[in-house]
Amino acid sequence: MATALLLAACTLTSACTSTESRTDEAPEKTPTAVAKPSSQPPADPTETAKAEAVETYRQYWQAMERLYADPNGKDTSVKQYAAAAALLNAEKDAKSAHSRKLIHTGEVSVLNPTVTSYDINRKIPNVAISSCLDISRWQVVHADSKEPAALPTTRLTKYVIVSTVERWPEGWRVIRDEPQGKQC
Repeated sequence: MATALLLAACTLTSACTSTESRTDEAPEKTPTAVAKPSSQPPADPTETAKAEAVETYRQYWQAMERLYADPNGKDTSVKQYAAAAALLNAEKDAKSAHSRKLIHTGEVSVLNPTVTSYDINRKIPNVAISSCLDISRWQVVHADSKEPAALPTTRLTKYVIVSTVERWPEGWRVIRDEPQGKQC
């Protein structure tokens, strides 16, 4: 009786499997890789360098968001994307905000980053990038209460900024930011 119930249960469910191989099933096919010749020419080193510099610039602003949002000022990820004056200014400004118990929340948008000049053949290759920096969603708040801080009403929240990015042995680094004082 127990065997009949077990056999009936196996028939009604798909949980039981047979160790016998079935010959009416198609054999499982293994995909094979076929190398296709690339139809694209090799990447232009200048265009690659410009694209890498722009990507570093975008990552720099993401790291800046983290630096300014950390009330303890312990986030050091900006060092992966900035050096020289840009790094010193970022750390100094963030420390100043944090000493007044202010943090920045939200996000910075880097709009239309455009390479305006480049010299890839220098000993230290560099790229100048102009963009519209939108900080309208990057809010300055009191660290404890998260209440918005009082800011000047004439403060630009979308402005043109020109940055210099250099390729160091460790990779591309933003070395200078120059806000242009113009709205975009």
